[in-house]
Order: sequence, then structure tokens, then C-alpha cells
Amino acid sequence: MSEEKPKSTLVVELQALLAELFGTFALTFVAAGGLVIKEVSHDQVEYVARVAAPGLAVMAIIYTLGDISGAHINPAVTLAFALRRAFAWGRVPGYWLAQLLGASLAALILYALFGEVNHLGATLPHFGDTPAFVMEIILTIFLVSVIIGTAQKSKIVGPNAGMAVGATVALCGLFADPISGASMNPARSLGPALVSGDLSSAWIYLVGPFVGSIAAVVLAWVLKGPPNQNETEAASGKKQSKQNVEQRSEEQEVQPIDRPA
Repeated sequence: MSEEKPKSTLVVELQALLAELFGTFALTFVAAGGLVIKEVSHDQVEYVARVAAPGLAVMAIIYTLGDISGAHINPAVTLAFALRRAFAWGRVPGYWLAQLLGASLAALILYALFGEVNHLGATLPHFGDTPAFVMEIILTIFLVSVIIGTAQKSKIVGPNAGMAVGATVALCGLFADPISGASMNPARSLGPALVSGDLSSAWIYLVGPFVGSIAAVVLAWVLKGPPNQNETEAASGKKQSKQNVEQRSEEQEVQPIDRPA
């Protein structure tokens, strides 16, 4: 029997982008949908359920899509891995575009189902712009630090990595939602804001998470040093990492051997 040929790099990359689109769609549909359904159902979605649901969604997405794309589903996470040199900069624009499209698609479906309700679940400051901005920075530091930490120890932490990241998202929502909405995710916030047409507070959820991501990367370099192989595999997804290894092996095999004249 002939061995199955590895998929081309283009196919693997397209699968990763589709995974990011679908994962960010799922997260936004749950997180923004919780706010929309709370409004249309007259508060039948309780506060604890609404803020914990995105954490459960993130956990499920990591288990489902982590081996395909790394399950970033967050531009701030993609930036962090790129700054850590665990993820190729050339792949960043594609990931960001896929994440924004996924979040926007979720908002469009919510609009089609329920109309213009509660800003389509866009995150908004509830206690002033400055507290919300600072809160988003700090929350993103927490989230990205946990993601980098579990990525470096992925072979030790194992399945608990998804639980740790999902629990962090839920934890941040449980205490910080009344201040900033606890987004920590520019795509999740910008998608509903674009569809609803209300971009007045969008800068908070673009700049804040990116600043927090950069700060978390600096902290990781101080505490952990450069990325290890586990972090690189977790950032790219095992399929992408395997493809890269196979491609390097093929290139080494076809290199000509220098022979003395």
C-alpha cells in the first residue's frame, strides 16, 4: 500500500484560517449572543451564566481546533505568539482577518435573528473609558500569561491547558464584566461594533488588549525566557508543526551532496 502523501502547505494554512474563522465566530456568537438574548428574553440569561459561557466556549474550541490552528481566536493572542517568535509574522495578517471575519459573521447572524438589540452584544465601558481601558490591559495580561505558560508546558499540562485558559476567561468575566465587559479580544469586540455601526468605544477594545498582550510578552521573557518547542507547536497547531517538519525533511533529502572533483 502506498503511503498517504502529506497535504500541501497551502491546504494546511487554509485549514488553519478556517479554524480561526470558525472558532472566533463561535466565541463571539456565545459572548455577544449572551447579551442579545438576555435583552430579548427579558433577563432569562442570568449574569453568572452569561459571563461564564465564553470561558466554556474557549475551552471547547481549544480542544476542538487547537491542533489545527493553535486556537488563537483572538488577535491579541496571535500578536503575543508572534512577538515571542513562536509564530511566523507572515501568518499574522491572515489570522487577524479570519478572526475579524468570524466575529463579524456572528454579529451579522445575531442581527438577522434579533435585529439591532443591545448593540449586538458589543462590549462597552460601564464605568468610564479610562477604567475600562486599564481593566482591558490588565485582564489581557492575565489571559496571555496563562496562554503562554500552558503553551510552554503543553506536554506536561496536557488536556488541562484548555481548562486553564477557559477558566481564566470566565474568571475575568465574573469580576470585571461590570467595568469593561471583559473582552480581552479585539475581534470579539470589533465584529459587533462594526455591524451595529457604533465604534465610539472601539478604541478601548483594540488598544487595550494589544497593550496588555505586549506587556504579557515582556513579562514572559523576563520570567520564562525564549519560547520552547512546546510553545511553538501550541502556537501553530500540531498539524502545521508536523507539516513544517516534513517539509524540512524533504528539503534535506533533495539537497545535492557535494562530491570531490
